[in-house]
Amino acid sequence: MKQFKTSLLLAFTLVSAGVSDQNKYVLSKGYAVTIKGTSNLHNWTETVGTVTGESMVNANGNGSFDLKAVSINMAVRSIKSDEGGTMDKNTYKALKADANPEITFSLTAPVNSFTLASPAKPIQSDPAATTLSTKGNMTIAGVTKPVTMQVNVFMPKKGVLEIEGSESIKMTDYGVKPPIALLGMLKTGDEITIKFKTSFAMANGSI
Repeated sequence: MKQFKTSLLLAFTLVSAGVSDQNKYVLSKGYAVTIKGTSNLHNWTETVGTVTGESMVNANGNGSFDLKAVSINMAVRSIKSDEGGTMDKNTYKALKADANPEITFSLTAPVNSFTLASPAKPIQSDPAATTLSTKGNMTIAGVTKPVTMQVNVFMPKKGVLEIEGSESIKMTDYGVKPPIALLGMLKTGDEITIKFKTSFAMANGSI
């Protein structure tokens, strides 16, 4: 009897693991994440070179989906500015890169029962998007703040989810001193906008 219970528990564990893997999506290459801001001279842009992430999505029997989890990690030292190396160094210093090597976002509340354009239909160059209101925590320079973002979700083909959106924040809210460049002549403004376009591919199986 004890052996039967052990076997039953093992089978349940394996089945549960299979369900989890089936709904797991991993961030694919081809993402685009930029940080845009202003200064006393002109607007500026930084590009995040290294981004990783995962999401968990459940497909419901009625054709709707549940977004259960999203995590995105951006490597601080992969950020490159259009102002050159001096601005990069000042950015890393302002973001306390040695102690806090990543900017992160994680979903804190699931988004349930939303619908997407059917992957069975021919793929369009601009497929219909679903706009979701997401709540999560963003961590910058070791400081975590709650954020609410409106994001667009696409399903360009079966087993692929694309998520894009933007979020405007004040650097000082995260204890970050706006960086400077050009020997102090360029002084950045406090507000920045993080804009992202990401694609998640199913890790195993398909919806």
